[in-house]
Amino acid sequence: MAEVGKGVNAGKLASNVQKRITRAQEKVLQKLGKADETKDTAFEEEVAKFNKQLADGTKLQKDLKAYMTAVNTMHECSKRLHDCLAEMYDPEWFGKEEVDSIAEDTDLLWQDFHQKLVDNALISMDTYLAQFPDIKARIAKRERKLVDFDSARHHFASIQKSKKKDEAKIAKPLALVEKAAPGWAQGIITAHQIAQTNLSRNQAEEELGRAQKVFEEINYDLQEELPTLWDSRVGIYVNTFQSVAGLEKNFHRDMGKLNQNLTDIMTKLDEQRLANEEAANHNLSESGSDAPKSPAKSREGPPVSRPPRPASSQEVKQDNIINLLEDAVVPDINISTQPQNEAPTVTNGSSDAELPPSVIYKVKVVHDYGATDSDELDLKAGDIVLVLPFANPDEQDEGWLMGVKESHWLQNKNLLVKGVFPENFTQKL
Repeated sequence: MAEVGKGVNAGKLASNVQKRITRAQEKVLQKLGKADETKDTAFEEEVAKFNKQLADGTKLQKDLKAYMTAVNTMHECSKRLHDCLAEMYDPEWFGKEEVDSIAEDTDLLWQDFHQKLVDNALISMDTYLAQFPDIKARIAKRERKLVDFDSARHHFASIQKSKKKDEAKIAKPLALVEKAAPGWAQGIITAHQIAQTNLSRNQAEEELGRAQKVFEEINYDLQEELPTLWDSRVGIYVNTFQSVAGLEKNFHRDMGKLNQNLTDIMTKLDEQRLANEEAANHNLSESGSDAPKSPAKSREGPPVSRPPRPASSQEVKQDNIINLLEDAVVPDINISTQPQNEAPTVTNGSSDAELPPSVIYKVKVVHDYGATDSDELDLKAGDIVLVLPFANPDEQDEGWLMGVKESHWLQNKNLLVKGVFPENFTQKL
């Protein structure tokens, strides 16, 4: 049995080798123009469509896989980002449990999105492309069988064409045979030669019939399948892009809800932070450990210093006259008749009688204030300031007062070193 198997394999191999040689010879003759080639323009157009369809489908499959790889990458990056947030998020912060839940839901949403892309787009694309290799192989087989058919057709035609020549060749030797052979032998020789010619012709005809049958069978099937396959591309494109678009729409909708929830939590956490800061600032303000902010000045441009101006002789005389008049009136004034809207003054070692008449009232500094302009007073908590009127009321900014330190007045008995200061840093006396 083994020997028979070896013989069969060897015979099949020799037959295949002979077929390849015959096909190669036929293709050479066709290219050289010495043998005609069967052409089917309609089928060639279908093959061109097939090749384009295969190239387009392969590219779509490749890009779809690249898209899904990107989805996996985004999933991993999203998971790391939420893990980072979970690690940094203090347990006592607002919405800690909600943040952890959002991270889990986001991870599940990415997984579901990827799996649905595989089920609804990638698998159908793989199934669609799986049929192309078989059809491509059958197209190549049809081409080989067409060469075999052309070769058999040419062989049969050549035998038909040389039939008369063969008959002439058979007739010529008879003159010689007649001389050497008896009459009864001459008929046998002629019959043998005719039989050989007919055998070759019959074999060529049978080979042509077989080659034609094999070719026509495979050709018929492909003529039916290729147009149907070409039309199927519309359905696969519609299914693929509808699936991807629909899955993306649902994914981004659900992801948008999770992101909105996370945004709301972050907003509330920030509001909680601001509320805590305001409460802390309020407590510090009540305890006096933090100074208030100075009011803004309405003057445009850099502040212009107003250096003290020495009093003119006319102003000095006017002050002396006012002092003399006040000295004459004071004995008749009852101190208890002081206006109710003014707080009692604190002299801090001095008496109101020693103060100039231009002083409106006194204030006590409750917070340190460092002067930022040359026309401002530099104050320390506990300082007493004599409040003076502005020479031009239009120059007074809201929340600011004009004055001179009481310590300067007691030491120098003049109002030359005066300046503005924020009212909310002082307390009226």
